[in-house]
Amino acid sequence: MSARLFIALELADEQRRLLVQWAREAVGPDRGMRVVAAENVHLTLAFLGHRSPDEIGPLSDLVESFSGRPAPRLSTGSALWLSPRRPHVLTVEVHHDDGVLDDLHADLWRELEDMGHTRDHRRFRPHLTVARVRHGWTAPGGALPPTPDLDLDVRGVTLMRSWLGGGPARYEPLSRGDLAAMS
Repeated sequence: MSARLFIALELADEQRRLLVQWAREAVGPDRGMRVVAAENVHLTLAFLGHRSPDEIGPLSDLVESFSGRPAPRLSTGSALWLSPRRPHVLTVEVHHDDGVLDDLHADLWRELEDMGHTRDHRRFRPHLTVARVRHGWTAPGGALPPTPDLDLDVRGVTLMRSWLGGGPARYEPLSRGDLAAMS
């Protein structure tokens, strides 16, 4: 048995609801699109894939070790389709200018590599997934409405388990390191 794991930044509930509300407006009645549940909106820092359940304890310790670190200052940007040539995921890009997110991401991966995890060497592109194209459908054409202009309230770094099958993925928080709000 394995556990499908990732590490993400958690956002305030109200902001997640606003992003999902925007996504519903953006995709409209298109049955080929599935809007993500508000509780599943997050910013992925590290996707670890299927791992042994024995790794959950050390990964939880790692995530909790980030408690007290400053939360990055993030804001929403434009709507962004991933992958642009064959869009299948509707996201909202995330802006960050203070270097805190880059430092957090780099420090996390340094620790993960020390634990034997292999880093995905694609460029880190912070975004929030808000809708997915259903299998066998294509992304709708046309312009998207402007995204909500939000300064994001980052709550913490969270180790998440992803459960697949029987519908959309379900995410279970396993441990969290609370970040300190910057004044």
